[in-house]
Amino acid sequence: MSRPSDHIEAAPPVEDADVVQPKLGPLGWVRWFWRQLTSMRTALFLLLLLAIAAVPGSLVPQRSSDPNGVTKYFTDNPSLAPILDKLQFFDVYTSVWFSAIYLLLFASLIGCIIPRTKHHFEAMRAKPPRTPARLTRMAGFQARILPAELRGRGRDPIDAAREVLRASRYRVALYQDARSVSVSAERGYLRETGNLVFHIALLGVLVAIGVGGGFGYTGQKIVVEGQSFVNSLPSYNSFNPGRFFSDSALAPFSITVDKLAVSYETRNKNGLGTPLDYTAHVTTVGPGDSRDKTVIKVNDPLPIGGTNVYLLGNGYAPTITVRDTKGHVVFSDSVPFIPQADPNLTSLGFVKVPDGLSRQVGMIGFFYPTVTSSSVGHGALASKFPDLRDPVLSLNVYSGDLGVDSGVPQSVYALNTDHLKQLAGPGTDTKALELRPGQTVALPSGLGTITLEGVKRFATLEVHHDPAQGWVLVFAVLILGGLLTSLFVPRRRIWVKAVENDDGSLTLEYAGLARGEDPNLLPAIRAVADEHAALLTRPEKT
Repeated sequence: MSRPSDHIEAAPPVEDADVVQPKLGPLGWVRWFWRQLTSMRTALFLLLLLAIAAVPGSLVPQRSSDPNGVTKYFTDNPSLAPILDKLQFFDVYTSVWFSAIYLLLFASLIGCIIPRTKHHFEAMRAKPPRTPARLTRMAGFQARILPAELRGRGRDPIDAAREVLRASRYRVALYQDARSVSVSAERGYLRETGNLVFHIALLGVLVAIGVGGGFGYTGQKIVVEGQSFVNSLPSYNSFNPGRFFSDSALAPFSITVDKLAVSYETRNKNGLGTPLDYTAHVTTVGPGDSRDKTVIKVNDPLPIGGTNVYLLGNGYAPTITVRDTKGHVVFSDSVPFIPQADPNLTSLGFVKVPDGLSRQVGMIGFFYPTVTSSSVGHGALASKFPDLRDPVLSLNVYSGDLGVDSGVPQSVYALNTDHLKQLAGPGTDTKALELRPGQTVALPSGLGTITLEGVKRFATLEVHHDPAQGWVLVFAVLILGGLLTSLFVPRRRIWVKAVENDDGSLTLEYAGLARGEDPNLLPAIRAVADEHAALLTRPEKT
């Protein structure tokens, strides 16, 4: 038995087999690409892709936040680091590929939001749609008979239905045909409003992050106990400005580190030496003439001058004094030694004495807070605890041209020994100099003496200025509010129809329709029907 020609499984007519779809021209391809880009599916995909693209920024150090970490990564991974650098993994958030995803997501969100907002406002101004001809096909359908003798004793059924629905915050409209009058009611536009707020706020976050990154800045400074830091460009050890940064954005203030208090685990043998707390006791001056004593703790930054000052790390700064053969002081300073990959704070530092001695002298030093013999090699030292229990400073001494007079900027945290002669340390006949606090030893070749006066702590401070961080918080709250609204506010329609019967009675029909899952739709229809029936049978007040 042959099927009808319009059956779903019927073969297409022969004449349709040679239908050729029209080819897209350049404008057609542009429209197709724009429609794909501005679809909600693409926006969600780009949002997921942006989150994945941000992962490398947490796996490898970034030049914008940890330039010393990048330098150390190149030292530890000489073959892998150049490859990652070409892929811009050390500058993830300013890389070409991250910016491309960011801008595509920006365009996609704009393309999604504008037409949906226009459609939403048009829908809010429009009346609820006409009542369907057959409510029996709708969800929650039920019918009740209003006898003819009750019609004149109570309220008009349609007016009563409109009152009930308006009391439940429905927008209502009346429709009439030959044998029936109906009320069409709709509510839940707040759901789409929340959806739009979510997407607009997400767009706002992207804009705020872009503005904050463009006009903000981040800088790091190592400050030794008793020393001060002034918020000016020359004071920073490293500084990463935004694209639109101006010197005028640097608020005038200073921070003096009075004391850095550190506590370590000493009772639990399994966690011996684990840091328990870092607290920097500081004195701030400015902006203006204000002066205050406060503290900076890990994850508890100091707000000052429109910036947040974070305590990133700490270490030791041995106070070293170098004297010439006549006993004159030619160098005296607390030199920060940078902790290495060692939980016991074995630290590396560099001392440069360009003037005052018969030759320029440079020293590469290792500082051990609690010295012990190392298992790595004979005579090698190590630290067994991060606090100052038995501190020792070991120095390898070099002489020659330090290059400080060449005019080329040099890092205070490095020493180029290519053109220097080693006087003491491994590879020479002279043992590396070892000093404990208060000790003085002679420099090789009769150059003078060196004294370890004492040991101070230093704090690594990061100053972060983001003019848009308040807006990011506002938009984040709006994102959460919009998401919750779009998830929990139901969008539904309810209809009440009064149909005339031949015997003078009325058939009252109730039905509804939900957009998406709405487990409360049927109870809502039943509640409207019950309340409507109660209102109709209640005697009207005179």
